[in-house]
Amino acid sequence: MELDLSSPELAGRAYPILASLVTPRPIALVTTVDQEGNINAAPFSFFNLMGARPPICAFAPGDREPGIPKDTARNIRSTGEFVVNLVDEDLAGAMNHCAATLPYGENELAAAGLESAPSSVIRPPRIADAPASLECTEWGTLRIGGNRLVIGLIKRVHVREELYDPEKQRIHSDRFKVIGRMASPHWYCRTGDRFEMVRPE
Repeated sequence: MELDLSSPELAGRAYPILASLVTPRPIALVTTVDQEGNINAAPFSFFNLMGARPPICAFAPGDREPGIPKDTARNIRSTGEFVVNLVDEDLAGAMNHCAATLPYGENELAAAGLESAPSSVIRPPRIADAPASLECTEWGTLRIGGNRLVIGLIKRVHVREELYDPEKQRIHSDRFKVIGRMASPHWYCRTGDRFEMVRPE
């Protein structure tokens, strides 16, 4: 079956179709601050790592309404900084709580019962309970139609001590129990069921 997402019948259905097909997706719980230092936190699953030289990530905060940016994009536009906090099973409920729409300037972390922790080189704080956090500066934001794609340069990585192997300089992936975004609108997955395939030479 072939679906033409530009057809009048499906033009408004691209999100539920694609968000249910391209799964699982990692979740970025992004923290930013406004010019007055008020903290904002919001989750995004249109997110991924995009390169390592230099380390970059990207996420796509959709607009509240056509042409009206979400608080996260608005804050990044004015400060050029953000933190991507990764979401594990323990953080899942609070992450979902941060998806609620609050008035601009209200702190979603406080509403979700989460503690902030200072970042090292940027103003927005990271989430103290996150298994890992990426301090980022904005490289640029691309507008493609109604999409807004924020590209960040990763300046610092914070990771729970028990997740990092200092000898091998690797993450203990068996201890890193992140969740993934599945089908729209409300489905998620755990990532504990894994298998290994050695890449051929």
